[in-house]
Amino acid sequence: MPGLRHEKLCLPPVAGVDEAGRGPLAGPVVAAAVILPAKGCPRGIDDSKKLPPGERQRLHDRLLACALIGIGVVEADEIDRLNIYWATMKAMTLAVDQLAALLGRAPGHVLVDGNRLPRWGYAATPIVGGDAVSRSIAAASIVAKHTRDRIMLAHAETWPHYGWHSNKGYGAPEHLRALREHGPAPIHRRSFAPVARAELPRAFAGSGESSAPHHNALSPPAPA
Repeated sequence: MPGLRHEKLCLPPVAGVDEAGRGPLAGPVVAAAVILPAKGCPRGIDDSKKLPPGERQRLHDRLLACALIGIGVVEADEIDRLNIYWATMKAMTLAVDQLAALLGRAPGHVLVDGNRLPRWGYAATPIVGGDAVSRSIAAASIVAKHTRDRIMLAHAETWPHYGWHSNKGYGAPEHLRALREHGPAPIHRRSFAPVARAELPRAFAGSGESSAPHHNALSPPAPA
């Protein structure tokens, strides 16, 4: 289970940051920033991917009651403009900015899941696999994942044929089949190759023209 070894090496208060939704073909990327309480932290905090939905919801609700939390959301149209890497960096920045506003100052240190940091002024450390070793990052992973899942469940009510109630926007067979049959919805990421391929037959129907699909936005960003 994730511990507090990394947190204890940092100037308090320490915020953990993680994201959810880099890989899906539809919907936003969501980041959360969490400062855990010194006492009364709920038991069972772990990498969100290891937790069943019911346990994620229980921990999410407990964290809302006891922790300081900031959330950043970047929608699909902005993901297409920025690419998914920079959209993720923006979501993390929004989350920490919101947390700092609640705190009334910047966190003493920010622990970020991954190997890169946003371009911000916060003292921070990236940790590869951080959600498995840092309790603060694991808590952020739970909040980000549960928040994004709720967003996709709401979108599934509007566009039920894509199967978002179960696949949450990832490229599951049901989702890909609906893309081919119905084309993209407004919240699809058109810079992602499977969405671009589904859109092309409609864009060029009857024209006899062809075009290469968009780049896959999951490819690494060009150096700044």
